Amino acid sequence: MHRFRVWAPKAKRVRVEAAEKLHSMTTAGGGWWQADVDEAGPGTDYAYFLDDEDLALPDPRSMDQPHGVHGHSRVLDPGAFAWTDAGWQAPPLQSGIIYELHIGTFTPEGTFNAAREKLDALKDLGITHVELMPVASFPGRQGWGYDGVDLFAVHEPYGGPEALARFVDACHAKDLAVLVDAVYNHLGPSGNYLGKFGPYFTNAHHTPWGDAVNLEDAGSHEVRRFFCDNAKMWLRDYHIDGLRLDAVHAYMDRSAIHFMEQIAAEVHALEGETGRHYVVIAESDLNDPRLVTAPEAGGYGMDAQWSDDFHHALFTVLTGERAGYYQDFGRIGDLAKALRDVFLYDGRYSAYRDRVHGRPVRGLPGWRFLGYSQNHDQVGNRARGERLWHLAGLQRAKIAAALVMTAPFVPLIFQGEEWAATAPFRYFTDHDAELGRHVSEGRRQEFAAFGWNPAEVPDPQARETWERSKLNWREREQGEHAQMLEWYRKLIALRRATPALMDGDLSEVRVCFSEADRWLLMERGAVTVAFSVAKKPVVCEVHAGSVLRLASTEDVRLREGKLTLPPDTVVVATRL
Repeated sequence: MHRFRVWAPKAKRVRVEAAEKLHSMTTAGGGWWQADVDEAGPGTDYAYFLDDEDLALPDPRSMDQPHGVHGHSRVLDPGAFAWTDAGWQAPPLQSGIIYELHIGTFTPEGTFNAAREKLDALKDLGITHVELMPVASFPGRQGWGYDGVDLFAVHEPYGGPEALARFVDACHAKDLAVLVDAVYNHLGPSGNYLGKFGPYFTNAHHTPWGDAVNLEDAGSHEVRRFFCDNAKMWLRDYHIDGLRLDAVHAYMDRSAIHFMEQIAAEVHALEGETGRHYVVIAESDLNDPRLVTAPEAGGYGMDAQWSDDFHHALFTVLTGERAGYYQDFGRIGDLAKALRDVFLYDGRYSAYRDRVHGRPVRGLPGWRFLGYSQNHDQVGNRARGERLWHLAGLQRAKIAAALVMTAPFVPLIFQGEEWAATAPFRYFTDHDAELGRHVSEGRRQEFAAFGWNPAEVPDPQARETWERSKLNWREREQGEHAQMLEWYRKLIALRRATPALMDGDLSEVRVCFSEADRWLLMERGAVTVAFSVAKKPVVCEVHAGSVLRLASTEDVRLREGKLTLPPDTVVVATRL
């Protein structure tokens, strides 16, 4: 026997098709309907019918969609998997090295099972946390996952629910924590049936994806419950160690208790039930430290947030790009401020936005923020999906790696970055023909506004766009790729062996630089990092003590506390 429950507050009649029969459901209060079906159990396919419509609808809370986002749901017993990770605890985020990957392009096969075979490579690199781009069920075979529509189900082409559980269990066996990207700011355009069941969306706010998710209007208590229950499901049923919440600046919520505060509180309350520690990481464009400030101090209680200002400052110094939002960056001094203060725009005027933006970070450690030189957005939202080394060259990519691994933030690596992968990471979809045509046209128009040639934008619907984005693992041990991999190994080993690099004390970050000569030097405890992007050799002073060891991308001269840096060179030094 299985009890089916669904929230459909406006429906006058609800039926569930299960075990090849239609069963009438009865009201259970608060807009909920339920029915007990004796013949149903794990493995039973089912669908809902609302009022007199003859459209079979998947369950909004379906945990298994073996037939895709338009097909019937399947009953799943989340307790049936035989876990082997009893006693597991994730390492502290403060000491973390995060590796962001996309299951569909991380391996040629594009599945959880294939990704499991690569875990030793991540462990050997020094990774502590594996962050999965969205794995909730989305339309088609391939995609980034940010157009998910069955948020409780695991994308079937990746291997489905059991394959995800095996992947997480294998990660824990190798002392790797797992984070999942959760998308609660919008749903995809195809297969999104939530609006038929209840007021999941509101036209009171407009977003880039249409009507906003209803977090504050009538019925929002159940909508918020839907997303909070989803967050807890990943942690409780799949033993996930934390969530990365996509674009929280798109949450439209004026409630006294903001949705971000609620979800963070419920996730941390789950720790008492399971005995495990969890983290909630926000992606935010707000430059607002209140996201990662404790609720007792007036914040939302998130554990960390992505820091785009550091990325933009570093990227523009290395590439010279100034288009779009990069117009607010480009000076060496911008990078210096981001290293010391986290946000460059912390209450100052932004020309790109034409307004004052951000708020200062005060009293928070640097490990409340993630630092990166590449991620899926900053690579994949380029017209052709070029990586940093494609744009700036291998030497400058090594500079970026050194800064990310020695900065006061939690480092994040994007798949293949560690060996300067040749594969781009492009935007790809697998929609039906009509929707796919609109997506392809919209993509070209979007990039035309950035000054890129629309004719050079790969078609998101073309299979080649997806296939071209898959990593080539054979190149890791070849030539310059092997050199880059060894550089990352050294940097990660240094970070994990040096407490001063993980303490996040922003007051101990000392930076000096020359805007004219294009060099920057940062000191953190016993570690000194210096780089130059000048066109000729430059000299900078090492102010504190005698240098014991030097690791550099080129031969450098150290004499009487002065470093002579050739163009496009970075030095990482340790001292007494």
